[in-house]
Amino acid sequence: MASMPLKARLANKVAIVTGGAQGIGECIARSFVKHGAKVVIADIRGDLGKSVCEDIGVGSVCFIHCDVAVESDVENVVTTTIAKYGQLDIMVNNAGTTDAPKLSILDNDKSDFERVIGVNLTGVFLGTKHAARVMIPKCNGSIITIASVASITGGGTTHAYTSSKHAVVGLAKNAAAELGKYQIRVNCISPYVIPTEIACQFFNIQDTSNIYSNLKGKTLGPEDIASAALFLASDESGYISGHNLVVDGGYSVLNPTFGLFSWPEK
Repeated sequence: MASMPLKARLANKVAIVTGGAQGIGECIARSFVKHGAKVVIADIRGDLGKSVCEDIGVGSVCFIHCDVAVESDVENVVTTTIAKYGQLDIMVNNAGTTDAPKLSILDNDKSDFERVIGVNLTGVFLGTKHAARVMIPKCNGSIITIASVASITGGGTTHAYTSSKHAVVGLAKNAAAELGKYQIRVNCISPYVIPTEIACQFFNIQDTSNIYSNLKGKTLGPEDIASAALFLASDESGYISGHNLVVDGGYSVLNPTFGLFSWPEK
C-alpha cells in the first residue's frame, strides 16, 4: 500500500486560491497541486506569493497580484487564469482580515468595520461573481469560501469579523440556489481557531490549539482545512451545495464561553 501512487483527486482541474501566499490559503494551494490541479495564487503579498510558487514549482502554480476588495483585480485574476489555462474549475475565496479587538461597540470605528467587510464579504462576492461568469458557460464548477466558526456563534471575535462570516454563509446559500441549474456547487468551510501567529496575538495567548477543544489531544491545523477544501473541490462532493462545513471538533455544540467578550475586564 505504501508504494501505491497518490490518487490525483483534482487531475485536469484549474483552481484560484485567494490569500494563497501563506497560512490556510498556502496549504490549500499545495494540497491542490499535490492532487493534480493547476493553481493560481491571488494575493496582495507579492514576495510571499512568488516564493510559494517557486517552492511548489512554477509549472503547476503561478502568482497574480490581487486585492479582493477591488473588482478590477478580481476580474483580472479570473480572466488571466482563463487565458493561461483555458478553464476555471475551482474558486477558493480564502483571503480575509480582521480588526483590533475592542470590548465595547462604542469604541468600534465605522472605517474599520467597512474595511473588514470590504475584504471578507465584498471580496467573496466578487470572487463568486467572476468565477460564476466563466463557470456558467461550462455548466461546471466548485466555489468554496473559507468562513469561520464565527459564522455560527457569537461573541468569539469582533463585530465586523463575526458579521462578515455570518454574511458569507448567507451569500454561499443564495449563490448555490441560483447556480445549481448550471451544475455549479457553492459551499463554505468554517474552521475553529488555528494557532497562527495572528490568532495568538489577537487573543493574547501563547497557543490556541487546546482552548476549549472538544477533541482532546488533537490540534487543528491548516492542513485540516486544506483536506476539507480538497473534498469540496473534488468530484467526491458532487451532490453537496449550499453547505457550511464546520471544522471545529465539536466546539460549537458546547455552548462555548471562550470569546472576546468573556475576557476579564482590566
